[in-house]
Amino acid sequence: MGHNLFEKIISTHLVKGEMAAGKEIGIRIDQTLTQESLGAMAYLQFEALKIPKVKTKLSVAYCDHLLSQYGPANADVHRYHETVTDKYGIVFSKPGNGICHQVHLERFSCPGQTLIGGDSHTVTSGAAGMVAIGVGGLDVALAMGGSPFFMTYPKVKKVVLRGKLKTWVTAKDVILEVLKKLTTKGNVGTVLEYGGDGIAHLTVPERSTIANMGAETGVTTSIFPSDEMTRKFFIAQDREEQWQELLPDADAKYDEVIEIDLAAIEPNVALPHSPDKVVTVKEAGEVVVDQVLIGSCTNSSYLDLMMVAEMLKGRKVHPHVSFGVVPGSRQVMSMIAKNGALSYILESGARILETGCNFCVGQGQSPQTAGVSVRTNNRNFVGRSGTQDGKVYLTSPLVAVATALTGKLTDPRELGIEYPEIHLPEKYAIDDSLILFPTGKKEIYRSEIIGTPPYNTEMPTELKSEVAIKVGNMINTDDIIPGGQAMNYRANVPKSCEFIFQFVDSKFPKNCKDIVAKGKTPVIVGGESYGQGSSREHAAVCPMYMGVRTLIAISIERIHKANLINFGILPLKFADAADYSKIEQGDELVIDDIYKSIYLDKITVRNITKGTSFTTVNETTQRQRDIILKGGLLNYTIAQ
Repeated sequence: MGHNLFEKIISTHLVKGEMAAGKEIGIRIDQTLTQESLGAMAYLQFEALKIPKVKTKLSVAYCDHLLSQYGPANADVHRYHETVTDKYGIVFSKPGNGICHQVHLERFSCPGQTLIGGDSHTVTSGAAGMVAIGVGGLDVALAMGGSPFFMTYPKVKKVVLRGKLKTWVTAKDVILEVLKKLTTKGNVGTVLEYGGDGIAHLTVPERSTIANMGAETGVTTSIFPSDEMTRKFFIAQDREEQWQELLPDADAKYDEVIEIDLAAIEPNVALPHSPDKVVTVKEAGEVVVDQVLIGSCTNSSYLDLMMVAEMLKGRKVHPHVSFGVVPGSRQVMSMIAKNGALSYILESGARILETGCNFCVGQGQSPQTAGVSVRTNNRNFVGRSGTQDGKVYLTSPLVAVATALTGKLTDPRELGIEYPEIHLPEKYAIDDSLILFPTGKKEIYRSEIIGTPPYNTEMPTELKSEVAIKVGNMINTDDIIPGGQAMNYRANVPKSCEFIFQFVDSKFPKNCKDIVAKGKTPVIVGGESYGQGSSREHAAVCPMYMGVRTLIAISIERIHKANLINFGILPLKFADAADYSKIEQGDELVIDDIYKSIYLDKITVRNITKGTSFTTVNETTQRQRDIILKGGLLNYTIAQ
């Protein structure tokens, strides 16, 4: 039996374990990336390891999230990144160089290699034939130190793309179709491997859009073959020597096969407030729009913005609409400036925003109160835009432009204009002057905003807990620790703790403080798909800092579960989902003899308040259980 693409790459990087679904494996990591919102903590953790230089083939630190500089906080974080990376042999991409995933795809992606990054959309580089996985910052720190990355070996589903997209239908519509089929939950422990005759018609930028939003399904990663289309992209980026052909065997085995007819897809839209709430634009009906924003790591490539420019040429944005465009990298910005496309965008009435993450992470461009915003990014959770009652619709750039021109959600086929045929350039404009390679000569810059890595203590011998908060289904990491203003304090854990569950239950920090004062540990109770969304490590770090030792939920998403374990928090699932409804905030919960119970696959939890007990499922490995008892992965690693 032949091997699929994922198996081929993992087999050449396997350090520990067995490549069988559900088994824990450790793999060698070739590349890492960070972005500064979470990167500062990762580098503080790396410093704690006392390792003189990184041991990866390549590690890159990007500054793309915290670009607004009101006061010194974000600038301090940027300077810390610049200097700490110089000391430890890490490449530094300066603010303004672009969004980490767009730049990494352009300048550093490498078929056949492994990449982990402290951002859930690290999966974007799967478009270039990499196994690229979003993780927590501590996992990145340890990989830079030479440790294997541990994960549960996933099932591999093949997504067979047949035929060719019709005009006005894009790669964004394809991944929205996938989300419509798979939804945002129930896909933990799965890899999506794309194939079929349809991929021959998809460029690497188009593939990157599909791989990028695979993160919204909750899968481990998405991957495309490295083929002739990939080779053309690498030639255009002046990196042909880094390309290699990488294809699945003809008789490769998959756990499941999903077929999608590209010609049957229509322009799609994800309705508020979930990326899987997908209908066609026509089905969405008439929606008057206040704001349209094009950009993010999902849709800000040269191809995307050239299509946008051609549609806008000689036309004006609707007078009611606030319209912004964000090029994904300096390379993209430079090229559309030189060929005149930027002038078409500007003349339409668009605002050109700084090359970075911006609106996607709640850093600027929040819509008006109760405003309707059509965006090309990847998530539309409640409040992620920075406006709690805002309504965000996710579309392709073509739908976004049509909407900006008409002032209402519009299928671009209704505009009656000529379809813009855009071809990728044979050569991209290469300028790496904002990428700094390490010299080892800079002194590490520190200010009071740069904190210290948070350490947990070992698990107490008696685990008496009290429910500090009970939340519902589909709680994402934005709900746990929001973006926007809170992002300015990611390097300072005590300050970050002030924002935990800010818009869900602002009393959570006080509840934790009161519970700890009683000599007990706070516990979080959640519903289905707890912890979906961004890799946002602070959604685990801050509860740990506040004394949380246990999370009990109906189901827990992959990256967040890993982050909980990394910081010494035991993630448990209800054996019977009906038990979720029998727990209330304030209930006292006890796990007897935790140092023995933790090594069981099923753990009994006693509800002292109710005089009842219930069973939980402990889906952690022997190694992870040791880590939790030690108080987290940093403690565990240093003790080795």
